[in-house]
Amino acid sequence: MRTRAAAPPVPRIPADPGLPKADDRPNHRGRLTKYTTAGEAVLAYLGMQAARLNALELAVREDKPDSVHQMRATVRRLRAALQSFMGIVSEPDTRHLRAELKWLGGVLGGARDTEVLASHLHAGLAAAPTELVLGPAQARITAHFAPLEASSRKAVLDAFDSDRYKALRAALGRMLDNPPLTPWAAEPAGTALPLALGRAYRRTRRRMRQASQAPAGQQRDVALHETRKAAKRARYAAEAAAPALGKKDGKKAHRLAKRMKKVQSVLGDHQDAVIAQTAARDIGVQAHLAGENAFSFGLLEERAHHQALASEHLAPRVWRRARRKASWLPKS
Repeated sequence: MRTRAAAPPVPRIPADPGLPKADDRPNHRGRLTKYTTAGEAVLAYLGMQAARLNALELAVREDKPDSVHQMRATVRRLRAALQSFMGIVSEPDTRHLRAELKWLGGVLGGARDTEVLASHLHAGLAAAPTELVLGPAQARITAHFAPLEASSRKAVLDAFDSDRYKALRAALGRMLDNPPLTPWAAEPAGTALPLALGRAYRRTRRRMRQASQAPAGQQRDVALHETRKAAKRARYAAEAAAPALGKKDGKKAHRLAKRMKKVQSVLGDHQDAVIAQTAARDIGVQAHLAGENAFSFGLLEERAHHQALASEHLAPRVWRRARRKASWLPKS
């Protein structure tokens, strides 16, 4: 029988103050309005993210704190915009670019996930009473993740130096220079963007419903992870649309983005805890086989289990708050 243990807070890795911030992007509010074409509004957002991607590559090469996370998020914003606004920017013409952005995000994700998981487990031990940390547990975690962190960083740098990455950057530049816009791109942003945002929101709603109906355990964990990805796409779509929706609807889009971010955050905590359970168990087995006391890793696994349950129970409440902020969106 499992015994309840207080779960440590999920660690957050601070950003380097020298990194380019999302809020530092050029402000288009004075130029974009709800009467601006949808194509111009989407391209303005894509251009800002492409410029940010360029700046963050150097930060990642210099190994600045949080740079991998920031670059990964920028890649996701680019891909999410192409997915959410595929009725405005041609889906067939950007299919390969989306696939390449997914590849780059996966490479960056390997490095980021290793970093977060190591930090999560170290923080869990630091939060435990001293008398419950038995053996060289912190050193065991460091020894486990050191080669993974080194290999994932090498993978990122190798990707940057690859012809594939150079081709991705070139394709992104061509897309911005000669955008494959659809006829719908000529519609006013105030008309077209809420429709696209509504589709992204409804996709998240479907995923949340599926997760709530999934059997507890691995199936629900997977469903919640898919819901998180959908919420993230809806959040990014709202952020992209807000500057071109006018004052009133722009504020509504910003509020929706904030609520979707909270949904994403809670489900991200859930996913981190699910992965931490497996990692703690695996490292505990390694410690046991090496003749060390593995009790502390059992404690970490138990705390991660309760943390996952807590996030799972919180998710519906956070989702209801987000849903209220979407009532203004078109129904179809």
